[in-house]
Amino acid sequence: MLVSSNNLIFGFNGETLLENVCFSLNEGDRVGLIGGNGEGKTTLIRLILGELECESGSLFVKSGIRIGYLAQNGGYDSSNTVFEEMRAIFEEDIRAIEQLSVLEKAISSTAENTQEYRALCAKYEALNKKISARDSWNFEVKIRTVLGGMGFEHAYSQRVDTMSGGEKTRLKLCRLLLEEPELLILDEPTNHLDMKTLFWLEDYLLSFKGAILVVSHDRYFLDKLVSTIYELENKKLSVFKGNYSKYKILKAEKVARLLKEYEKQQEERAHMQDYVDRNLVRASTTKMAQSRRKALEKMELIEKPALPPPPPKFHFSYAEKTYEKVLDVQNLRLKAGEKTLLEDCSFTLMRGEKCAVVGDNGTGKSTLLKTLLSAKSDAIRLGRFVKTAYYDQENANLNGENSVLSELWERHVLWEQTRVRATLARIGLPAEDMDKKVRMLSGGERAKLALAVFESEQGNFLLLDEPTNHLDLSARESLESALKEFDGTILFVSHDRYFIRAIAGKILELEKGYATCFVGDYDEYQAQKNKAKTEIERVPTPVVSQKSGHKESYYRTKEERSAEAKRQTKIKNIEKEITALESEEAQINEDIATPAVSANFPLLNEKCKRLEEIKNRLDELYTEYETLIG
Repeated sequence: MLVSSNNLIFGFNGETLLENVCFSLNEGDRVGLIGGNGEGKTTLIRLILGELECESGSLFVKSGIRIGYLAQNGGYDSSNTVFEEMRAIFEEDIRAIEQLSVLEKAISSTAENTQEYRALCAKYEALNKKISARDSWNFEVKIRTVLGGMGFEHAYSQRVDTMSGGEKTRLKLCRLLLEEPELLILDEPTNHLDMKTLFWLEDYLLSFKGAILVVSHDRYFLDKLVSTIYELENKKLSVFKGNYSKYKILKAEKVARLLKEYEKQQEERAHMQDYVDRNLVRASTTKMAQSRRKALEKMELIEKPALPPPPPKFHFSYAEKTYEKVLDVQNLRLKAGEKTLLEDCSFTLMRGEKCAVVGDNGTGKSTLLKTLLSAKSDAIRLGRFVKTAYYDQENANLNGENSVLSELWERHVLWEQTRVRATLARIGLPAEDMDKKVRMLSGGERAKLALAVFESEQGNFLLLDEPTNHLDLSARESLESALKEFDGTILFVSHDRYFIRAIAGKILELEKGYATCFVGDYDEYQAQKNKAKTEIERVPTPVVSQKSGHKESYYRTKEERSAEAKRQTKIKNIEKEITALESEEAQINEDIATPAVSANFPLLNEKCKRLEEIKNRLDELYTEYETLIG
């Protein structure tokens, strides 16, 4: 067990933030921590890190545990280059390899069968085992793998202190992955990642050996990575087994069940109270009435379940319909300063189409939206009666010195104050926020205000740049619903795959300086991309003869094909056995955490013995698996 909590209570300035929180985090667990803005996710993480102390209850953290923590903006400063910074992680490995080289030289210059020779050989063997166990020889391979996957393959010699905030956060994540802590805590790790890097990170974390606790609003990421959801709501923590999609089902079932139990008890109490009221004064039924009154007093009341807070509600409308063709872009050349981002960009949008713009960071997605908004190029033609509305991911159009109320009201001076307040309340900004300065709002509150302003513009052609940034899960889902219902035209940039999948019927991909339009939803786009990738991988690589230098056809004998088939079968069987054993291990760890098992020493001893057997067998399987796929 790495971390466990029992009836933890934490408050600040007399206000309780967390109440009776209970959970256990074990080795290898994959947990997603979710909850609305301000529900206490960061507070719980700080308690685990030891930065805060609970008021009552208990919080156990394994002694000497190595925890790696990535904050939302968790970059760091260093005058080292990127590669030097990552290489410093493996100082112990580098020293061991250097020491091994020294021992080799000492052994070669020492007479055999002497006491000194045997002592040097023993040191060499022990050090070599340590190096093999730590996989020290491959430290550079590890560094290049992680830096390449996270988009730093061309930045090895760049100094860390010259990077942007987003790049520093990604680099901090690289460092944490290479350090391989026992518990990896990630707070919104996908915020600064493009699609390519995001896919790589998901696959890498699936094979990560330690436990993972991740705070994320990326539902695809949670679905692929986690097997348990911790939800913080109304100061309480609830545990749901499964990924995010499973959590949604279980949460709905739980709320419905608790509400039904509460209503059933209320009906029963009302029936009993009615009997008492009618029969208490009658001599013949007084005893029965008193008995029921006592039963009512002793009855343990079921607390009415707290329903989830209502999500914000967005609504997009327009006054005038456009002509059929909304946007026509032909041979657009897009530049940022002296750098050319796109060549010959051509695509059209018809009325009612909803198109997502995707691509790696730096390919020009945001620049494209801003260029289309200005429509100053001859390559861009907007249709008749088109009214654009633009959502900026930085919310740069908001005045930080305005109050929340005046920020919207100044744009619509003919609106009544009640309408302005009602609009802001509908999108999740309550009455107590009306007089706040815009600059004092949290990221999520600013995003909601910016969306209220955006919605009020009543555009029939919506341009949105990363609209889900800073929004919690319920707000994202509400925005999705509103944009799905909108019958105008939408062009948007997003790295939220759930969001893209829910809305887009067309995908515009920016890659290597060119724009490619895919007709179809996100799943169809991914299928086309995967098919193209598979076809490329299937092209046989010509083998160059070392003697002649001529290319030879790729060919495998029948025996080689048979051996390969057997290898693939063995790999699949090992993967199945590993999955089964890991599931059994997780179940046993859960059992051990229960009072019924922990208090039963013979049973506890039996389960610990089985855990040891599973660990040894997994070690054997991992070794065999690495040999087969190597």
